[in-house]
Amino acid sequence: MPCPRLLTGLLISMAWLSPAMSIAAEPATDQSLLREAAAAVSPAELKATIQTLVGFGTRHTLSDTVSDTRGIGAARRWVQRRFGELSRQCGQCLEVVTPSQTFTGPRMPQPTEVMDIVAIQRGSSDANRVILITGHLDSRVSDIMNSTSDAPGANDDASGVAAVLEAARVLSKQRLRATVVYAALSGEEQGLYGGKVLAEYARAQGWQVQADLNNDIVGNSHGQDGVHDNSSVRVFSEGTKALETPAQAARRRYNGGEVDSPSRNIARFMASLAERYLTNLHVQMVYRTDRYGRGGDQVAFLDMGFPAVRVTEAHEDYTHQHQDLRVDNGVQYGDTIEFVDVDYLAQVARLNIVALAAMANAPAPPKGVGIEGAVTPDTTLKWEPQAGAAGYRVWWRSTTEPQWKYSRFVAADAQPPHRLTLKNVVIDDWFFGVSSVSADGYESPVVFPGDPGAF
Repeated sequence: MPCPRLLTGLLISMAWLSPAMSIAAEPATDQSLLREAAAAVSPAELKATIQTLVGFGTRHTLSDTVSDTRGIGAARRWVQRRFGELSRQCGQCLEVVTPSQTFTGPRMPQPTEVMDIVAIQRGSSDANRVILITGHLDSRVSDIMNSTSDAPGANDDASGVAAVLEAARVLSKQRLRATVVYAALSGEEQGLYGGKVLAEYARAQGWQVQADLNNDIVGNSHGQDGVHDNSSVRVFSEGTKALETPAQAARRRYNGGEVDSPSRNIARFMASLAERYLTNLHVQMVYRTDRYGRGGDQVAFLDMGFPAVRVTEAHEDYTHQHQDLRVDNGVQYGDTIEFVDVDYLAQVARLNIVALAAMANAPAPPKGVGIEGAVTPDTTLKWEPQAGAAGYRVWWRSTTEPQWKYSRFVAADAQPPHRLTLKNVVIDDWFFGVSSVSADGYESPVVFPGDPGAF
């Protein structure tokens, strides 16, 4: 009797040999633009941005907003000017806006304006579909209410803002099909207010937000655990959707989807891109919305139903986060620039840039992905046609596999249209999904069938 592994291989081979297969029109998948964009990242530019932001002394949300040399106001105006410079270099391709709201809260006892600095690069053909990269501009020391002491915030989160600005510098030179938004947020340390401002602005603008890549603490390669790791980065992604209804939750519990939210498939997408386009950078997918008991600006996007992930260094050093500047028992505390590894940060910036460009140039993820196959040896996937898609890729993987493994390409004009039956691939034993593919080979993140995976 054949072993189970051989039987699995036989079944997969039979699926590939299905007579309905349409592979002749499959586009090439390697993208020179992604390699060129990754190569254009400059560690020197990243370091210069961090040095400038650290030079404002403190960027606490409650700090000075009038001074031109110190405080959150000066930092915001500098980022706004920098976006303006980049826009002039690309023929005014960036629209710079400053959405804001006034908040009070436990960490903001007096009404305070929280302002985000946002640059919008409109897509050439799918402008209402939006992919964002965010980092937070504000900083803090040990006392969350101390708005006057020096709070350099070199890694938390000038590193994230540096990645945002570098993405804008590199990608503003490219013509992208969907809109890319670059945003430096305020108010994160006081209660994730900057993310809320931008997420509500996105909803008010009617943006179809495909993804928010939130970069927070992305510049340190030496962990407090003693590990020096300059080749790994964590991408955190939620499992089930924040806005899931009880009825949707009941169906998911029965049929699966706990590990296939849009955010989680964005994380898989980023991990796959790192393997293909980057040298010596591994994406560690973490199946959590954020680090244990902690938060970031991506949460506000998730709370509004927008897919989002958090990008964070692999090994944190907590002596350089949320600390007064001091030396205690021979240990130097404080978030200063000497503890930022700009070459590592450049790798993280490359990951973001490649992901932004790949998603922006791919068609939107398919909608209406459905699945059938109960009480039959075959599984059928179906989906709605997607503008700009020359074809679709049907994916499947073992239910315990972290990454999509097997796939079939289906041309957009295949018959029957917008569906594929996988012969002798049993629905019970695999997870399935569908991605959209452009004529020049850009591919969207995978969409898991039904409510759990719908973008």
